[in-house]
Amino acid sequence: MASILHVSDVHFGPKHVAELSRAVLDLARCAGPSVVVVSGDLTQRAKPRQFREARAWIDALPAPVVLVPGNHDVPMYRFWERLLSPFGAWRRHFSPELVRDQILPELAVVGLNTAFAWTTKHGRVSRREVAELERRLTALPETTPRVLVAHHPLAGGSELAGEPTARGAEASLELCRRSGIGLVLAGHLHRGFWLPSPDGPGGPGPLVAHAGTATSTRGRGGERGRQSLQWIEVGARGELRIERRFWNRKRGEFVTEAVHERATRP
Repeated sequence: MASILHVSDVHFGPKHVAELSRAVLDLARCAGPSVVVVSGDLTQRAKPRQFREARAWIDALPAPVVLVPGNHDVPMYRFWERLLSPFGAWRRHFSPELVRDQILPELAVVGLNTAFAWTTKHGRVSRREVAELERRLTALPETTPRVLVAHHPLAGGSELAGEPTARGAEASLELCRRSGIGLVLAGHLHRGFWLPSPDGPGGPGPLVAHAGTATSTRGRGGERGRQSLQWIEVGARGELRIERRFWNRKRGEFVTEAVHERATRP
């Protein structure tokens, strides 16, 4: 059984709560996940100082980390940088690659970039990103459980409350069906929910699990003023157990308030 600590929308900058980022580190050190997933928006405004703080926090995590950028990790007001090098700061502070995969013996966690140069909020999945993802998936052992990480929503539903999916998302969902990805982890909406995606010709659709904001004051909807993250266990046959944990100030820890379980992948 592999375990994933899934956090999203940490927003280093004015909206970030340092106490909570320390709490995430404490949880990771205590629980010892197989991998930590950070599904975008590591910064509030893509400023160098915010990236330095985010990098220091990532380096302190005691497990392999999967990273993908969010729309807040692209400069908004520095138009020359947005035009000429929208991911320049990301590449300098993390790696030349925009996504960081982790391929473990018991689990493969792969990333998909849904942010782009002129994004102000919504996402996009390019054909090139999907083709590159397919190339990486093809190299994996067929029996290894697979998890995809993106920032923006890939599957629609009432849980999105009118928010659009990333443009071109259907191509990525079709790839999930063909390649046996049973779980997609995402963020962006600052509230957590679990959403089954539709089946298609390629096979059953993956479960999409959105995380709220783990370390900022930007929670929305039913999570306004709250912070949450997800603890996930994945079995060798696609079994899933997902706990949505909320910050409990009195107890000084993230506490489970909802659980989703699936016996095997459909």
